[in-house]
Amino acid sequence: MNKQLQCGRFSFELSGPDSLRPIVMGILNVTPDSFSDGGRYQGLEFALGRAEDMIRDGATMIDIGGESTRPGAPSVPVEEELRRVMPALYALKTLDVALSVDTCKPQVMREALIAGADMINDINGFRAPGALEAVLDSDCGLCVMHMQATPETMQQAPQYGDVVGEVIAFLRERVDAMTAAGVERSRICVDPGFGFGKTVEHNYALLHGLRRMRDELDLPVLAGMSRKSMIGAVTGRPLEARMPGSIGAALAAVAHGARIVRVHDVAETVDALKVWHAAMNPGASASAATV
Repeated sequence: MNKQLQCGRFSFELSGPDSLRPIVMGILNVTPDSFSDGGRYQGLEFALGRAEDMIRDGATMIDIGGESTRPGAPSVPVEEELRRVMPALYALKTLDVALSVDTCKPQVMREALIAGADMINDINGFRAPGALEAVLDSDCGLCVMHMQATPETMQQAPQYGDVVGEVIAFLRERVDAMTAAGVERSRICVDPGFGFGKTVEHNYALLHGLRRMRDELDLPVLAGMSRKSMIGAVTGRPLEARMPGSIGAALAAVAHGARIVRVHDVAETVDALKVWHAAMNPGASASAATV
């Protein structure tokens, strides 16, 4: 696997003594209809305060989303997504944290990169016309995700023969297309897309298959399961009570090979990962363990 992940202003070490310490990506939804925290951080002051809290709690990346991708969500116009995302991006640029923008629209990608985004996180795997061209000449990180169908239709009847193998094949094809276009592999990470066109069984098969995905693609894997229905299906908990299950999922993802975890509950996840890291490294001081 690449020893570093290049993300604009930041370069993250993925090997060496700290290789078990994952990158914690905090979720900042500046949308009125996100499945988990829609509307809570729409105001710029609230968004900035939330980002500062996540940084203080240990996040090393913030993922800014201006379009809900919950099951059944319709797409929003480019102008509206820009209106939501750009003020937050400009405000957060002064903070010492890598800034990711969660978008599948090439125009939003271009504007975000001009504003200083360090990563583009694309649920559509950079398949939209113009998406690769929008990011090609930058040094931003690129997260390539798998999704079956679209957010509006993805959970209607997802089907696979071999979900892990098919997701790996899709991601390999996209990575090959990106590198053929001139994108350096050191800029790329992959995301199996938990909940994006998958049943509960598919999601847990993918969770168990993360190490296979990492090894076959030879790229860092991002896992985003925080508060999703796959957590509620196992715990029986409603959305607002899924934090403990989400932390368990993040720990399982890291144990299975994920290098980035995308979460809502940063402080609690960071604390759990510190303990996990100390337990996995008996020679390290628990009091000095950091993520």
